[in-house]
Amino acid sequence: MKEIIRKYFYSFLHILFPHNCANCSADLLQEDSLLCSRCFALLPETGFFDVAENPVEKRFYGRVKITSAAAGFYFNKHSIMQLLIAQLKYHGDIKSGLFLGRQLGIQLINSGRFDEVEAIVPVPLNTIKEKKRGYNQSFIIAQGIAQEFNRPILNDVLIRSKNTETQTKKNRISRFNNMQGVFEINENNLKSFRHLLLIDDVITTGATLESCSAALLLVPGMKISIATVAFA
Repeated sequence: MKEIIRKYFYSFLHILFPHNCANCSADLLQEDSLLCSRCFALLPETGFFDVAENPVEKRFYGRVKITSAAAGFYFNKHSIMQLLIAQLKYHGDIKSGLFLGRQLGIQLINSGRFDEVEAIVPVPLNTIKEKKRGYNQSFIIAQGIAQEFNRPILNDVLIRSKNTETQTKKNRISRFNNMQGVFEINENNLKSFRHLLLIDDVITTGATLESCSAALLLVPGMKISIATVAFA
């Protein structure tokens, strides 16, 4: 009898507070779901996590030494992935960030190429943007990753020592020059960790991640791997 009452109670709540797919607005029965099964199947996975020398790793060839690197999904305009990342970055949708992070965490586990990673480091956001936004989207993604890929998050190791202009309309060389000397390390918070996983939302030229990696690799014995939600 209690099960029947509980069932009707939750059905009534669902009518009052409907839970819909973030992409197509279809009705979702599970409260912890973000996408319906159809939209979830449309997520454009790259398959990079299982492949050495994938396009993300090649972005860093001759620039900075990376142990392993991958992006979970392709970033295409007017796609589900663009919608979810935009919801996270510009509309305060923390659930989208945690969802994307969990998907990365699952791919990291299934890959096996990142098993030696000891801790997760989100790329610090421009302090002016973070103050305006109220959070760092890379940290939210890192939290989602940690729910699946059980590693501590080090949110106070990389320090953004200066703010930079937006990278959006810059070419590769301009992006690289724009990010020189931007990051410093707080070694006191690094402890004994010597293989870190850098996290960001989207990789384009890789200039930001390169600058972060270069700063961290100044620590003797340090290894850096990289994971991003999307590949543009």
